[in-house]
Amino acid sequence: MLRFLKYFRGLEWLFIVLLIALNVGQAILDLTLPEYMGNLVDLVLAKAGTSEVVIEGLIMLSIALGSIVLLIVSDFIASVLAARYTRRMRALVYDKVQSMSQATMNNFTTASLITRSTNDITQVGNALSMGFKVAIYAPIIAIFAFLKIIDKSSSLSLATGVSIIALVLLIVVVFGFAVPKFKKIQKLTDKVNGINRENLMGLRVVRAYNAENYQKDKFEETNQNLRRENTIVGRLMSGLNPIMNLIMNGLSLAIVWIGAYLINDGALDIPTMTEFTMYAMQVVMGFLLLSIIFILVPRATVSLKRIYEVLDAKESIFDGKGIELSKINAQNDSDSSINAVNAIDSNKNVEAVSEKIPIVEFRNVCFKYPDAEESVLNNISFSCYTGQTIAFIGSTGSGKSTLINLIPRFYDATSGQVLINGIDVKDYKLSELHAMLGYVPQKGILFKGTVRENVDFGDNKISDEQIEWALKVAQSYDFVSKMGGLDAEISQNGSNLSGGQKQRLSIARALANKPPICIFDDSFSALDYKTDKKLRASLKKEMKDSTKFIVAQRIGTIKDADLIVVLDSGEIVGMGRHEDLIKNCQVYIEIANSQLSKEEINGTIKK
Repeated sequence: MLRFLKYFRGLEWLFIVLLIALNVGQAILDLTLPEYMGNLVDLVLAKAGTSEVVIEGLIMLSIALGSIVLLIVSDFIASVLAARYTRRMRALVYDKVQSMSQATMNNFTTASLITRSTNDITQVGNALSMGFKVAIYAPIIAIFAFLKIIDKSSSLSLATGVSIIALVLLIVVVFGFAVPKFKKIQKLTDKVNGINRENLMGLRVVRAYNAENYQKDKFEETNQNLRRENTIVGRLMSGLNPIMNLIMNGLSLAIVWIGAYLINDGALDIPTMTEFTMYAMQVVMGFLLLSIIFILVPRATVSLKRIYEVLDAKESIFDGKGIELSKINAQNDSDSSINAVNAIDSNKNVEAVSEKIPIVEFRNVCFKYPDAEESVLNNISFSCYTGQTIAFIGSTGSGKSTLINLIPRFYDATSGQVLINGIDVKDYKLSELHAMLGYVPQKGILFKGTVRENVDFGDNKISDEQIEWALKVAQSYDFVSKMGGLDAEISQNGSNLSGGQKQRLSIARALANKPPICIFDDSFSALDYKTDKKLRASLKKEMKDSTKFIVAQRIGTIKDADLIVVLDSGEIVGMGRHEDLIKNCQVYIEIANSQLSKEEINGTIKK
């Protein structure tokens, strides 16, 4: 719990000091009231004048009002501090999640991350808001009130001490049962959020399979478990108040009963007993206030641990030292890579090409997912040059997507090297690396907003003309125009668009900044053959200076690629052009047989 202090900044520490002073001041004022009450009773018993009684009463009223003012100000400051703290924690968790590598992200579920950044931080905020107000005031009241009465009567002090011990034992027993429940409640909250998210994301599938009742039963089971645990904790906590009130009222009764005997024996007078009673109530009230902290702190502690698990998550991917991009640009401007492509296309001297620096090169790359026993990729090696189109094909699970995910460093190679412009990708700053890439994932991801905001995504500040150019290249301009142009609204997750439209807008987003490297991770799958052909032709013409990596399942999408890499079980089993692979790569031939007619295959071979 002490770790949270380091997240306070600047003037907040001044506010904390001020809050401590206000609480101490309030406690001092409240501790003086019993003495004035004793004096007031003494004046009444002595039949003093009305003016003396009124003056004493006004003094007490002024002290009470002063205490109220200090309470209001301290409550306000505590609320502001708690709100600022929770805002900062949310920002830290958000930033941490944004910077997480895919490997680190896999250690958490999406639902759990949402719960940790909302519900858990709220629990901490509630504890801080109440804790700031009570943690200082309650102990001062309880300790100093007890010191005030301890020398007035040993019998009454003993009764008060017994009540305090009973309160402490009650709190210890209750929270011994409650803390494990708090941990379980937060995990069940994760699960409820997870089921909700699954249901909302897959609503069409749920309805298509008439699985509403199945999903409802699954949700109801988890929801009932959460209700049950909350009910148990609620009953435990609700049982505190009546028992504490019983202890407090029992103490009042004991003080009156014992005090009556002491007054009868002349060992105590009525003003002293009145003063003692008020102090005793303050002692018990101090412990009652502390019990509020004991209710909030255990749950906040569980939540803090869950937040720290996110903040302390170890990263497997770190920023490189950074590369001077001007040197890379100067190297690219020499046209050596373009000449290399021309040499390949015209079947000129291949040795001359090999002397050029590839824009992307894989050197003996192997990759294994964390905690996995077997490697997903083994000894992957190939090179490609500016303007080339490199395609990857293979059966499901052969490692195609994993391979291209090593370029933007969503994962890092277990061994070997991935180089861009002859420099290991690990040496680039991630911002530098990603600035060179246009990436289209398997599933078209769109965000709520306009077409313009989705295509000009990030801090690129692309002109409308360039956005329209990207839409035309991605074969999206026509349907976007019918929607209302660049200001047309896109619903969350692009729910007002078809699968093909989402893919084309995602492609437009990748092209808009004209990156030197474009990665298409099976992002033509939702397109019909006609649109697919148009898009590839447009890419070849408009993005001729960009290197394009295409993962595809259809041979028709990749047959015109400059280099096709055939993968099987994480290994390269064939590499070359379509015309070569259709003759000598068995895996590629099997894929071709499953997709192309004999006439198409024979026609290809004849060519």
